[in-house]
Amino acid sequence: MPGQTWTGATVTFVGMWMVMMVAMMLPSLVPMLGRYRRAVGHAGEARLGRLTISVGAGYFFVWTLLGLAAFPVGVMLASFAMQVPAIARAVPVATGAIVMLAGALQFTTWKAHHLACCRHSPGCVRSLRTDAATAWRHGVRLGIHCTHCCAGLTVLLLLVGVMDLRAMAAVTAAISLERLAPAGQHVARAIGILLIGVGCWMTLTSL
Repeated sequence: MPGQTWTGATVTFVGMWMVMMVAMMLPSLVPMLGRYRRAVGHAGEARLGRLTISVGAGYFFVWTLLGLAAFPVGVMLASFAMQVPAIARAVPVATGAIVMLAGALQFTTWKAHHLACCRHSPGCVRSLRTDAATAWRHGVRLGIHCTHCCAGLTVLLLLVGVMDLRAMAAVTAAISLERLAPAGQHVARAIGILLIGVGCWMTLTSL
């Protein structure tokens, strides 16, 4: 914004980004923290609370890094769109294509692997020591799996606008359903079909 420094703009964006991410990811993070607490339940109650906080901090640290990476890219693309009319005219078609790609991503084995880890399949379980460093690393691993699993939906949110409450609610519902529903993989594919359909409609209406 006019008169705003890069530092101030970045801090403002990251602060907003983290508030949004906590609100959106908390429904699916709470069960993962519960599984962690059961895995290290032999630790004392006070220590278990501190370890759980460390896991959450590591998890949201990864999301913070993603926000820091997304901010300059978003500024650059917005600047190009404002300065080059041809790019501005291509934005609606490109947006529809990206929505379709996000839908197709829902069907990949890459998505299935990271979704399984977020749902805590046996192949992703690791023995955990009850120390802060291990808790932090476990949170970082969860965050990495989560950002990979949510890559398509996160890009959609950035395209629509991170301050759009309807988009936030829709993405939160999609993420929570594919993580928490009994047939999460089927839910993920249903979301993929919906996104491909919406992307096709957006592309056709913008031509």
